[in-house]
Amino acid sequence: MVWAIALSHSQVARAENKPAPNTAFLSTHCYDCHRGAEPDGGLDLTALATDLSDPEVERRWVQIVDRVRIGEMPPPEAEKVDPRAIDTFVHDTAGWIRASQQAANAKLGRVRARRLTRREVERSLHDLLRIDIPLSDQLPDDMRTDGFTTVADGQSISHFQIERHLAAVDKALDESFRRAFSPADKYERTFDAAKIVRTSPSRRCREPEMLDGRAVVWSSGLIFYGRLPVTQAPADGWYRFKVQASGLKLPETGGVWMTVRTGPAISSAPLLAWVTAFEATTAPRVIEFDAWLSKGEMLEIRPGDNTLKKARFDGGQVGAGEGGPQDVPGLALDWITMQRFHRWSDDDLRQTVIGGLAVKPDKKGRRLELVNRPTREDAVRLVENFARRAFRYPVSKTELAGYQTLVRQTFEQTHDLEQAVRVGYRAILCSPRFLYLTESPGKLNDHAIAARLSYFLTGSTPDAQLEQLAARRQLHDSATLHKQVDRLLDGPGGRRFVEDFADEWLDLCLINFTEPDGRLFPEFDPVVQSSMLDETRIYLQTMLRENMSVAALVDSDFTFLNSRLARYYDIPGVEGDAMRRVALKTGDRRGGVLTQGAVLKVTANGSNTSPVVRGMWVSDRLMGESIPPPPSNVPAIEPDIRGATTIREQLAKHRSQESCASCHAKIDPAGFALENYDPAGQWRERYLQRINGKVVRGAKVDSSYVLADGRHFADVEGFRSLLSADPRRLARCVAEKLVTYGTGAPISFADREAIEQIVDRAADDNYGFRSIVHAVVESPLFLTK
Repeated sequence: MVWAIALSHSQVARAENKPAPNTAFLSTHCYDCHRGAEPDGGLDLTALATDLSDPEVERRWVQIVDRVRIGEMPPPEAEKVDPRAIDTFVHDTAGWIRASQQAANAKLGRVRARRLTRREVERSLHDLLRIDIPLSDQLPDDMRTDGFTTVADGQSISHFQIERHLAAVDKALDESFRRAFSPADKYERTFDAAKIVRTSPSRRCREPEMLDGRAVVWSSGLIFYGRLPVTQAPADGWYRFKVQASGLKLPETGGVWMTVRTGPAISSAPLLAWVTAFEATTAPRVIEFDAWLSKGEMLEIRPGDNTLKKARFDGGQVGAGEGGPQDVPGLALDWITMQRFHRWSDDDLRQTVIGGLAVKPDKKGRRLELVNRPTREDAVRLVENFARRAFRYPVSKTELAGYQTLVRQTFEQTHDLEQAVRVGYRAILCSPRFLYLTESPGKLNDHAIAARLSYFLTGSTPDAQLEQLAARRQLHDSATLHKQVDRLLDGPGGRRFVEDFADEWLDLCLINFTEPDGRLFPEFDPVVQSSMLDETRIYLQTMLRENMSVAALVDSDFTFLNSRLARYYDIPGVEGDAMRRVALKTGDRRGGVLTQGAVLKVTANGSNTSPVVRGMWVSDRLMGESIPPPPSNVPAIEPDIRGATTIREQLAKHRSQESCASCHAKIDPAGFALENYDPAGQWRERYLQRINGKVVRGAKVDSSYVLADGRHFADVEGFRSLLSADPRRLARCVAEKLVTYGTGAPISFADREAIEQIVDRAADDNYGFRSIVHAVVESPLFLTK
């Protein structure tokens, strides 16, 4: 496969002169409508600048070329235009835009200064210092540009950003050196039912009660009911729990679904963090899960299915014996084990942070000290090695000099290796060389490829194998690169990549942004939401592992369900709380991420749906159709909708404006196709609404529509069939999203040819998801700055 090559020096020189485009075509065929005080679409072509360094000017010219190329302009009712004149205009103007962009890229690089996101900073600090404490919450939220936090043009650096980064680095170093010079902090406990229940049986509280030798919690809406003070964490850390549990008074739907959350579980701190959910049945079973607990936080385990009958308790507290007579489902706990653990061993941490220098307990046994007296050169050596790993490339003597001097001075003043090394590490981790990916315009060197590939697929710094291959300059070999992609995807990074990418590509990171109206959608609960996320993530992981065609994004004959989500979707025959592959039948109304609950929820506002919002989302995230903002002279909402009784009629009035019709022809089909799915992701035949506090059934949902090219569909099944019939279009969109996410720059006009080449390579494998990832990594877009 021959990839597109960069511009020659002469082409760059010509592009830098920025010759004006040939406007003869525009003056002949376009000026009549697009000039004057009130031009059509708000576009006055006679006043349009030609300086493509202005992003808005460039966007306008790209839009003009695209609309002329696909025949939207001049409009069909205008005077017939010679196709040769159209081809010439598109060819010349496209070449002008492409040359301008490629000239800028040759000077500055396609990607400008790409900073690590807060997620990437956390993971890098974890890998470099062998720690596992949460750090991303110390850093400001990253802004999403073109859908992704990795896009360099949307990243900023401010005094506040630097201040918070320093705080995160200090917290990471505190933890790393604490563990390096502390004895093992083991914590293991086993609690039987007698220790789990309330300390005083007669006291009304929110802890479990003792019933038949087991700790019992009943189904209830009472906040913090089911909290377990015995599990209160003695210190911040990761804890591994094993719980033997069973269900009481099971409902007709099956087992009792439980939620596990963590937090202080007191009224002054009402928010609890999600851990997991499980289904308890009559037979006791052991559930195992890991949870991060800050000091003083505890578990809350309770029935969490909103469809269960709930007990009522007076005064916000529960007395022993008050729940059982109300005949509601419950949870019985036999015992709990609690063990603190670290994701890296102390020996591994010491090998990484202090170079494996031998340590021993001090005289009091409370702290560790070095066996041999360290030297100044020991400290310098450790910092040199750390700089190489943190900066992700071989560091020159000139670059190291400042750090070496700092470490030597600190050691001479303190004679303390820990202080000297810590000062050096802190300086390194606050350097732009750590915080930014170091890339030079043109082809990336092997170390830059290793860094870009690692952050793309794992969200962290390169591992030892990538570093070794980079040092041997083998990452420019396509076969080696191919093997490394498979290695990273098949390891723990594969799941991490899917979750990271889908969180931003599909907006799954916004799953908590809205809460469905409990009166309108009473079956929705945290168990359902967690299962929805698992469904989409496992589905995408399967697509990646099996190299399934991207057509499966919109249409497939299977999904992943547990008993709770299957019941929510009204799909029978699914038992158990494990997510499993389920074959879909005609009438299940599911298939592909397009109809999965997580996507349907993030494209609604919790109370109602909008075909425009969902249509825009499908156009951008799956179809690769970027819809421009409405012209400034077009109101966002149709001012006169009196007499309109459905959203279809409202939008019909809106589309009656000529300037709105062309975009809505692309937006509305996907939006209406999904109208049978409510804001909580369930199927509906009619709209629901609240009138005077009561929920009433409204108008019948009509999901039929016409695509922009005139093809009609009757429902979502028909729409999915039409969309999946063009896998190349879906593959192109996925490739664009992967390139944007993986390189840190959105797709420009000049990138389109390379995107088509990526899609061409994946075509031989039926546009398989993994094949597209491979083609992206091996493309010049990925391998150049």
